Amino acid sequence: MQDSRDSRIEQKIEDIYAFVESCKMQRLSATRVIVPKDELYDLLDDLRRDIPTEIKRYRKILNQRDQILDDANTKAQAMLADAKEQYKALVEEHNIMQQAYQQAEKTVNEANARAQAIIDDARKQAEEIGNGAIYYTSDLLTMAEKTIQAAYTNTLNNSKVLEKSLSDYLETVRKNKAELVVDQSSAAQNNSEADKEQMADDLSAE
Repeated sequence: MQDSRDSRIEQKIEDIYAFVESCKMQRLSATRVIVPKDELYDLLDDLRRDIPTEIKRYRKILNQRDQILDDANTKAQAMLADAKEQYKALVEEHNIMQQAYQQAEKTVNEANARAQAIIDDARKQAEEIGNGAIYYTSDLLTMAEKTIQAAYTNTLNNSKVLEKSLSDYLETVRKNKAELVVDQSSAAQNNSEADKEQMADDLSAE
């Protein structure tokens, strides 16, 4: 499934790894490096531009599954139609109707079996193509995620402004999530109180 086009994202990821490895080490640190932000952003922008293109290509591969199934169904329908025509011809040509019926029934059954085999094979082929594309795309995105995370970590060490912005954004997300949990808890409590009131009304009615 892989070809020269498949290596574009992988190459971009390798370039980012190589770039980070080539950066100078910070003084008195064995793990931190000094990363030129502009150059790193250029590499990340290249990676971000290529990812949608590769995803679009794999979506096209996934769409081929439908075409495979449609083609198989068309062939199967054609075979069934031909079998029915043979059935009619056999009935008309044979003087002994029972013999003609048995022969025609055998022809139809064989056609059904062949048609089902074509459809089963097409489905298997479509699943293999689709699963392969999904797994490969997932692997590429995982590699991209790891690379961007590593680049983000290095950039964070050298950019306090970026760190502050991301920290504020993270705090906003956490607050929104906490508010959502409170709303859900309040809604659940209201439902519970409503159920209790309904139960009391039912007991009073009895």
